[in-house]
Amino acid sequence: MQMELLAPAGTIPAFAAAVHAGADAVYVGAPTLNARALAKNFTYPELGALADFARAKGVKTYVAMNSLLKEEEIPQAIEVLAVLDGIGVDGLILQDLGIYALAHRLFPRLRLHASTLMTATNALALKQFAAMGFKRVVLSRELTLEEIGAMAKAVPGVELEVFIHGALCFSYSGQCFFSSYLGGKSGLRGRCVQPCRRRYVYDKRGKGLDSGYFFSMNDLCGIDLLPKLAAAGVTSLKIEGRMRSVQYVQAVVRAYRLAIDGGEAALPEARGLLETAMGRRETKGYFLGPRSAEIISATHSGNIGNFLGKIEASGPGGMAKLVLKCQVRKGDRLRLHQEKSGERLAFSLKKIERDNRLVDAAAKGNSVFIEVPGKYLPGDSLYLVDVLERKETRTAANAEIRPDRFKQDIARLTDKRRLAALLKQVPGQAGSPGRGKGGAGRSLRFRLQIDDLRALDRPLPFKPEGLVVVLGKQTLAQAKRMKKTLHPYKKILIWALPPVIEQSRLAFFEEAVALLRRLGYQRWELGHLSQLQLFASQSGVELGGASSLNILNSVALGMLAELGLRESRLSVEIDRQNLALLLNRQAQLTAGLTVYGLVPLFTARLDAEWFRNGSSFISPKKESFVIRRVEEQTMVLPDKPFSLLPWAVDLAAMGLDYGVVDLSFQNPDRRALEDLRQRVKGGQKRVERLSAFNFQGGLQ
Repeated sequence: MQMELLAPAGTIPAFAAAVHAGADAVYVGAPTLNARALAKNFTYPELGALADFARAKGVKTYVAMNSLLKEEEIPQAIEVLAVLDGIGVDGLILQDLGIYALAHRLFPRLRLHASTLMTATNALALKQFAAMGFKRVVLSRELTLEEIGAMAKAVPGVELEVFIHGALCFSYSGQCFFSSYLGGKSGLRGRCVQPCRRRYVYDKRGKGLDSGYFFSMNDLCGIDLLPKLAAAGVTSLKIEGRMRSVQYVQAVVRAYRLAIDGGEAALPEARGLLETAMGRRETKGYFLGPRSAEIISATHSGNIGNFLGKIEASGPGGMAKLVLKCQVRKGDRLRLHQEKSGERLAFSLKKIERDNRLVDAAAKGNSVFIEVPGKYLPGDSLYLVDVLERKETRTAANAEIRPDRFKQDIARLTDKRRLAALLKQVPGQAGSPGRGKGGAGRSLRFRLQIDDLRALDRPLPFKPEGLVVVLGKQTLAQAKRMKKTLHPYKKILIWALPPVIEQSRLAFFEEAVALLRRLGYQRWELGHLSQLQLFASQSGVELGGASSLNILNSVALGMLAELGLRESRLSVEIDRQNLALLLNRQAQLTAGLTVYGLVPLFTARLDAEWFRNGSSFISPKKESFVIRRVEEQTMVLPDKPFSLLPWAVDLAAMGLDYGVVDLSFQNPDRRALEDLRQRVKGGQKRVERLSAFNFQGGLQ
């Protein structure tokens, strides 16, 4: 069976271009709650018209509703799902467990696709998502061809979708909290400020690269690998780019259509088309293995588009002098990249001067002055960029798409009484509070999390209600030889599984879980939903969820209860307002929250030669971070923990059951442990104030 070619569209003209260029399916963002929140959203009538137009052409329409859902957005989510169900889209792409529960319960006709933000990295994920009713899984971008083939063989019958072309993220999708940590703009809610594209500097000089764009990924291009992907069992080839132009979508879709239909003989023509589509340097990504030098260009900014040149000097009236590396025209969209600060400024080119006269265009190699708004310095870079058109031009290609025809149908689907009746079917949403456990006088129970059992050789900073131990090669080996040390903690010990387990590491964790269960350990914390498959027989075990399950709403928490969990931590990104609303409504699970610790801002597979394990590096805004290689994964951490301990009384009053003090990635000395003891008992005046992450500032 021929692989499906799946194209992106962020505007009506781009949608029409994708269909006419040969896409088998097109994916668009839902009007809200999609992971490209910065893109222009379609209206309900537009979605109806797009789906109708595609259906008439024999093309499928998928809708990405793949943002995390906040508690206050549940009614809005029901409305969107009602519209998508009514207009008959061919697939719903999602990551949030609450949106899954709403779709599964209220709109069973919708065909569910697990987003790449659900971090499917092994065969267990395919089994779990298939058991939940997902028909397709969008695999993590970090998988090799060999791993994809092994997963397809282990779980036949599940459609596998892979990204084949476009932008790559440094972190595993679904496990990036960097943007959120910098100011509450969550990448998991489509508001990423792209900290991976910034220039960083190590705080100490060393061998190799001292500064650069350490995490700025090149663009994926897998056009040479189509036969191998088909052999591996891939169902659908996905092009990234819902924020790209009509020209980009048209050229890339035509190129891959040629390659799919014409095979190797069509590759030269296909590659010629790809050269007309603006992008970054090419990489084959992880398909052939995680090769850092090919996947990242650390000495280049990673700006998308064609490099226009470096500013040599400033002239009168904000005019900047440079020698052009490509042709430029008046009206082109440019981006200034300030090399020193890492800041970027996009603008439309209004004035070009060559040989002391104004011109409408200039060619490659010309020395020119161009008008650059804002501040710049010699050495700053300029790029000619490709952008999503904000104005929708009516053409013969998209004239058939008539949103006005669907206004009456949309009015029926969004009838307030109908939506209110649907909302009443959702537990905890029909009026009265669901929890009723909050109030003054309650105390927050504290757990302690460690990733090194040698921490138990020293006095603990407080007596924990639970001891959470991160399972890995080190802690498993320690557990085998430290049985006497662990014995006093056995009843309160909870083994925590990591959020990302690659297919190549799966066997270790399967064997480790089996061994520890034989040793009598009963309490477990799941870092990923797929790990339910490790406990197919749940008798004799108590399962909980880690913060990496990214729970932000009561419907998602209730879904965990249906899946057999007894408790779960909420998302580390959660803010005070959303937490209070959630705890007021949910009654099914014991709810916890990480209240102190270092947040892995990036969790990545790549181990580049310029990564210095344990070293600190600094952002253009003088923020300090640390890079660590842990259990075959690269972590980027803040230089200091965050802390919600000053609000422990408030958290208990809201109805939170337990807080986790996480010492992972740390090796605190006696002084640091005393500092922590003071924080836990409430001696806040004697300790340094730490970041509260999003708790006070809010989550966008």
